[in-house]
Amino acid sequence: MIVLLTGSTGGIGRALATALASRGESLLLHGRDRQKVEQLATELSAAPPAAPASPLVADLASLAETAGLAGRVAALGGVDVLINNAGVGFGRDGNRRETSRDGFELRFAVNYLAPFLLTEELLGGRAVRQAVINVASAGQEEVDLADLMMERGYSGVSAYCRSKLALIMATRTWAARHPLLQVQSLHPGTYLDTGMVREAGIRPLGPVSTGVQSILAVMDGALRGGESGRYFDQSRPSRARGQAYDEAALGKLREASLALVAPFRTRPGGAHA
Repeated sequence: MIVLLTGSTGGIGRALATALASRGESLLLHGRDRQKVEQLATELSAAPPAAPASPLVADLASLAETAGLAGRVAALGGVDVLINNAGVGFGRDGNRRETSRDGFELRFAVNYLAPFLLTEELLGGRAVRQAVINVASAGQEEVDLADLMMERGYSGVSAYCRSKLALIMATRTWAARHPLLQVQSLHPGTYLDTGMVREAGIRPLGPVSTGVQSILAVMDGALRGGESGRYFDQSRPSRARGQAYDEAALGKLREASLALVAPFRTRPGGAHA
């Protein structure tokens, strides 16, 4: 099985990459730091059972680079499973609004728009064969569809929580649009020992291994089949915030998202796909 894992060089991502490699899965490892991701790929390729691991470099704060990542994955023949794991947290200063390289609010851009674009490009090219697993959060806040970039009343915590609910909402939409695939989202665990948590000044409540176990459980369940489009609290089926089940809101978010990523699409007609 071939797995594309974004955000593979630190925290849950690195531990998950190691766990997947130990199971013999072939990996496409994404990271924004070339040295780190190449070193990880070399280490995992050499470790028993020596499954191949290939590095892919892209900064998900750039949607052009995100689209380029999708193109490279498709050129390699696609993957069986896409795990959208990369993300940014609340930030060191939760009151300071930051923007991506494209001028979008940073948390919405990296945590939602980048995986949205990556997944859309890969699904449009039939470059994901079995499952998409989206690493979201139990920290959720309803998305203001009239102010997606949080230009009013900014809070880093709110920005993070909105971006994660948006990803859960996209999960449900992809599941409906691609019935032959499994598309699931999950909360990997609360305040696990990651750089994201420590950067926010929060005392970790659990090890990254908890997140690894959660993601593997949801992925393995997805590969066995069953109902798609669900949200899991770790490995337990759960219920996200109510907006995730509002069909009108799902449609409006998708329409707005397609418009935002349209200038970066590489597939013909992507803006209305």
